[in-house]
Amino acid sequence: MEKYLLSCDWGTTSFRLRLVNRTDNSLIGEVISQNGISYTYSSWKALDGIPREIYFRQQLAEQIRILSQKLAMNLDGVTVILSGMASSSIGMQEIPYAQLPFALNGSSILMKHFGEQEGFNNEIMLLSGVSSHHDVMRGEETQLIGVAELTDFPYQENAIFLFPGTHSKHLYVKQGELTQFKTFMTGEVFNLMAGQSILKDSVEVENQVNLSPEMLEPFKAGIEESGVASILNALFTVRTNQLFHLMNKKQNAMFLSGLLIGSELRHLLKETEWKLVLCSGKNLYELYKTAIETLNLPDRTIIVPSEIVDRSATAGQIKVFEHQKLTLNKLNL
Repeated sequence: MEKYLLSCDWGTTSFRLRLVNRTDNSLIGEVISQNGISYTYSSWKALDGIPREIYFRQQLAEQIRILSQKLAMNLDGVTVILSGMASSSIGMQEIPYAQLPFALNGSSILMKHFGEQEGFNNEIMLLSGVSSHHDVMRGEETQLIGVAELTDFPYQENAIFLFPGTHSKHLYVKQGELTQFKTFMTGEVFNLMAGQSILKDSVEVENQVNLSPEMLEPFKAGIEESGVASILNALFTVRTNQLFHLMNKKQNAMFLSGLLIGSELRHLLKETEWKLVLCSGKNLYELYKTAIETLNLPDRTIIVPSEIVDRSATAGQIKVFEHQKLTLNKLNL
């Protein structure tokens, strides 16, 4: 079983466990759940007396059991490598952040090792995040390592890697090292505006991205508006679009999306000395690709296929695992 690895990406609102063959990065099987770190932490807080680490182990053990049944394989003894929010203050156990500069070969990451316990027959390697003087992240650094492993981009060039999401990250890489990064609350602000603000009755969010011509134009209009007015002023335009019957609610949701994504990306127009690398999953891929085109940025943008981005966390974990196995570096913090 040494060639196998249980790759776990445990985010704030999602959970994904994969069995992979680390010799060729091939996927054997996976389970996906909406029981992210936030939900799991809240569930633990509602209980009385059970240590947090044990509760998180129990939840992880249940998902390993489900995957084991799905694959008809005994997964005892397979190491779990765990990244994302699991190492945060609301995760399994908080561990320190790695600092900048951060190498893309997996050597800079910090890790906590947990041995097997009764009822949990798997070692765990819990990966840290990265912090700067004014920003933090957990998870995207592992994805960045994975993207570097899976692509042939010349990493000695200066490049900004764009990871869209609830909290989008712009990662600045120089000479093969992450040197700074910025967080943009694009997805969270969209959810708040569309679900809890005065704008909620002016928009209707579809489950899947619809970039038909009828929806594409409002999205582009939002991107353009992001360069005309300040974001606090422009947001109210979503309401007046509805009041003046300029857009229907679905179109208005696309306008809001364009407004926020345009606001996030517009600063890149000034970063003329940097190449851009878009690393988006399938759900946001077309929106960000369209935004880059609308802002006239495609000439210096490399777009990583969403299929590679989907594999990046696992590839990054495998890279870290191999490095730690060779060096026994930073085990047992």
